Amino acid sequence: MVDLIPREVLFGNPDRAVARISPDGTRVSFLAPDEGVLNVWVGPVDDIAQAKPLTQDRGRGIQQYAWMPGGDRLLFIQDKDGDENWHVFCVELASGVVTNLTPIEGVASQITGTSKRHPSVVILGLNDRNPQLHDLYRFDLATGERTLLIENPGVAGFVLDDDLNVRYALAPSQEGGWNVLRLEDGEWVADNVVPQEDALTTQIIGFDKSGRIAISVDSRGRDTAALLATNLDSGDVTVLAEDAQADISAVLQHPTERHIQAAVSTYDRRRFHVLDPSLQVDLDWLSERIAGDVDVVSRSTDDLRWIVAEISDVNAVRYYLYNRTEAALSFLFDSRPRLADLPLCPMRPQVLTARDGLSLVSYLTLPGGVDAAERPEEPLPMVLMVHGGPWARDNWGFDPMHQWLSNRGYAVLAVNFRSSTGFGKRFIAAGDGEWAGAMHNDLLDAVDWAVEQGIADRKRVAIMGGSYGGYATLAGLAFTPEVFACGVDIVGPSNLLTLIESIPPYWKPMRKQLTTRVGDPDTEEGHAALVAKSPLTNAADITKPLLIGQGANDPRVKQAESDQIVAAMRENGIPVEYALFPDEGHGFARPQNRLAFYALTETFFAEHLGGRSEGTGTAFDGSSLILVD
Repeated sequence: MVDLIPREVLFGNPDRAVARISPDGTRVSFLAPDEGVLNVWVGPVDDIAQAKPLTQDRGRGIQQYAWMPGGDRLLFIQDKDGDENWHVFCVELASGVVTNLTPIEGVASQITGTSKRHPSVVILGLNDRNPQLHDLYRFDLATGERTLLIENPGVAGFVLDDDLNVRYALAPSQEGGWNVLRLEDGEWVADNVVPQEDALTTQIIGFDKSGRIAISVDSRGRDTAALLATNLDSGDVTVLAEDAQADISAVLQHPTERHIQAAVSTYDRRRFHVLDPSLQVDLDWLSERIAGDVDVVSRSTDDLRWIVAEISDVNAVRYYLYNRTEAALSFLFDSRPRLADLPLCPMRPQVLTARDGLSLVSYLTLPGGVDAAERPEEPLPMVLMVHGGPWARDNWGFDPMHQWLSNRGYAVLAVNFRSSTGFGKRFIAAGDGEWAGAMHNDLLDAVDWAVEQGIADRKRVAIMGGSYGGYATLAGLAFTPEVFACGVDIVGPSNLLTLIESIPPYWKPMRKQLTTRVGDPDTEEGHAALVAKSPLTNAADITKPLLIGQGANDPRVKQAESDQIVAAMRENGIPVEYALFPDEGHGFARPQNRLAFYALTETFFAEHLGGRSEGTGTAFDGSSLILVD
């Protein structure tokens, strides 16, 4: 039997993560703990051991940051205890001075644009005038000057060019799509329409060097989103890259010349579509030396030095410095080196078939060193992991949840059910109006497949997930209690009516998109359907053990979503474990809170599925965990 992998190694802070190269290629930045809290570190690219912390966060830790194009400053964002009212901070490399650019309480700031042509300027969106709308401001970090760039006329977002000029705006349509508006001589002019069925798979992502060629991913007139170049003078459209199985999801664009060099799509694994032959040489060379999937995460302005990440299922992300001139690859760091000699399990893509014939790209991890291409000697207890969104997806690669649960003796299956993104607009649309319907059937079909394959013991299948995955957990126990032995819900909505009614104010312009895909509470039929699909409605039918985790400050799925189903279950005499974290929002950012909740989860699964457990020990130390009676 393999050794237990400590939870702290999987879910504590990484040693180092999110490596980025400075614009001039001389320094490398990354996130690493300082006094136990994730901060931004910077050091010489050729001697990473000399790196020092640049920030001094002592709270939740920094999760996202970026270099300013001038290379003398970095930006990072931080909220308060998970409320997602983001503040944007600037830190100067030379002095270490940190400035809060948006010191306004209750405002959700957005970084809208930076450009190498204006290395000290950042465009920020602020909803201080109207909580539903973000106006754009131009911040000159060199002078400290802030000027209003444009007042939001009622749109959900803007598109800027490399000169930081506003070129387009996206106005929600009555049908749930977008009306694309073009700014001409200070006036908004209707340019084109993105229908509702294309709204999640079509967007303008930038421009070429001239500003007269718009680059977009677009699913109009096709199923999967292709990469297009549109000549704004002639109207001619060129297809740059496409994949019949998957949407184009990312691009590599030259840092200064701004032409598209490659595109990325993901069906079961990442695929490069190379447009620039010079880049093909680099990617081929890298793929021969990197064991997993290659991800180019950062490039110097002269494009001579890259930060490359190795994506693998059996080790955490590893970062390398690639010197293009010398054709040299230097190891920078492993984000979790303590996993290097521990018994990690391979994750294998599995394409399942739903009852209506739809293909479901899924990922299976088996315990005990059994290759997922094979089958265990006897059926195992299984955890069905359901991703959030639902307009998101699971991917192949290192997944601490899969490694943790498989190490405890469980088969782990993650399913890209209909509504998941990345597989074309028809796959997304197949889930419209299907919460607790066909979307849930996909999960049930996956369980049936695992049982038929001899992977899962039908009597010992758990369901677990966060956000939409939390909803799916509640729905699974409320609507199909015979299928699951137990469930773990993390920040999942229990009442679809209150979910839609309580969305953050800055989501209001996109409300129609939400109601066209989930259900419309403003119509009698839609209202009734949302009530019927809400786990709260069937709370009395939940008979299997349930563990709920909730952040008190969650702005998307309010605490009331958990409170009300816990109250309903207890009123009916049904036991439920409820873990509340007063300093968290939509998920658990503080490692102490993650470790506490996963200790509860591990004990819960051991009791109801029979897997192994590390025990709780000191797992609750430093956590804000409240077990609500």
